[in-house]
Amino acid sequence: MPAEPSQNWLDQVRWDAQGLVPAIAQEAGSGDVLMLAWMNREALEKTATLGRAVYFSRSRGKLWFKGEESGHVQTVHEIRLDCDADVVLLRVTQQGHEPAIACHTGRHSCFFSVLQDGQWRARDPVLKDPASIYN
Repeated sequence: MPAEPSQNWLDQVRWDAQGLVPAIAQEAGSGDVLMLAWMNREALEKTATLGRAVYFSRSRGKLWFKGEESGHVQTVHEIRLDCDADVVLLRVTQQGHEPAIACHTGRHSCFFSVLQDGQWRARDPVLKDPASIYN
């Protein structure tokens, strides 16, 4: 007899060996990819419950509420799971600054470098000095 599929949506996520899943934040309005971060089970559950992006900081070993220091909060409109169940996509509205800043470098997106002539070149401007964001 086949096993019953899990009724818990969190059990359907394919967590890696460290109990993490990559999470892509995509701006709902523009479709811009803003950043990639990591989530553990608790972060994904809190994100779904709160409607606000919560990630797991691998360097600090704890939950990271996006915007807790910078004020650049991500309101989550939709959570998607890819076909292999091993990547989460958050469709978000980036809050806290206009134009929207998602990156700790003060840029709109963390994907601001473009490969050009064999070198990575910063293509997108700094919208706000990071020193003024993080006190």
